[in-house]
Amino acid sequence: MSKENIALIVGATGLSGRYTAQHLKAQGWTVVTLSRSVADLPWSNHHIATDLEDAAASHETLKSAPSITHVFYCTWSRQKNEEENVRVNALMIRNLFEGLAGKPIKHAALVTGLKHYLGSFDDYAKVKPCTPFLENSPRLPGLNFYYAQEDVLFEMAAKRGFTWTVHRPHTMIGFAIGNAMNMAVTLAVYASICKHTGRPFVYPGSPEQYGAVADVTDARLLAKQLHWAATTAGAENTPFNTVNGDLFRWTWLWAQIAEYFDLPVAEYPGYPVPLETQMIDAPAIWAEIVARHGLQDIPVGKLASWWHSDADLGRTLECFTDMTNSRRLGFSAYQQTSHSFFDVFDELRALQIIPS
Repeated sequence: MSKENIALIVGATGLSGRYTAQHLKAQGWTVVTLSRSVADLPWSNHHIATDLEDAAASHETLKSAPSITHVFYCTWSRQKNEEENVRVNALMIRNLFEGLAGKPIKHAALVTGLKHYLGSFDDYAKVKPCTPFLENSPRLPGLNFYYAQEDVLFEMAAKRGFTWTVHRPHTMIGFAIGNAMNMAVTLAVYASICKHTGRPFVYPGSPEQYGAVADVTDARLLAKQLHWAATTAGAENTPFNTVNGDLFRWTWLWAQIAEYFDLPVAEYPGYPVPLETQMIDAPAIWAEIVARHGLQDIPVGKLASWWHSDADLGRTLECFTDMTNSRRLGFSAYQQTSHSFFDVFDELRALQIIPS
């Protein structure tokens, strides 16, 4: 597969976009990346900087894009409420496909997530779902920007004659700086601060989540599934859950993370102790850590996403998924979850972003 396959990765600086671009380039694809700002990305053959919320500007910019054959839509924009989430995110994906009019698109993939089953930020878990989450589950009532994105994708696919897939990962684990949904980097920073200050490395979330069965998604595995679905007969026009393939409980995974950082496991108090509250003084402490260990001078607010990890770890219901749709078609990729975290921690240390 050389230049016959030209992939456009929308959201190329985020976790799913970055790993998908790297994977496709390693497979010999030509990779075109798109983000709001100018970026020099080593995994990109051609970068497009445009704001998809601006219809006129994005349409004009996309005219000069290469002959895109595959689209991988890996981005979203958070707004003040779900009504605005729906409006803005539907507009963005519509502006993209309208800007790509005339391009020889064969397939388009959309990355969403488990709010498909849990509800939007505004209606989260108001309808208690059954686990594991099944890919053929009906949509929940109420507004949900994932549904709005899907509807535009389905409309454009029918209109233009290309195939589609929708991919629903759980919490994404991978290496990225400045990403708003990055638990692995957040926990690495939290552990480093606990080690520096002597604070207890306590699980910050809910008792329900602490003892529940859970799963996560390694960004490398998502990239493999996106590539597989775009090139496998029978996978077209199908939604796919996307997780590592193992299950875990935080009761023991937390102890493994503590061991990695040579920290004692603090006794869980039985109630949430949110990172946003614990880490209110993190900026000054992180500056001390950077100076002491000669680390890259990256502000803690760009590394850690306290609010998002609090949301994931503070759930009051069990969340794990079923992957029947891709398993029955032969997708067998697997990733051990503990090593999803450890590999990110290793990379952060190698790049001198956290202390060794």
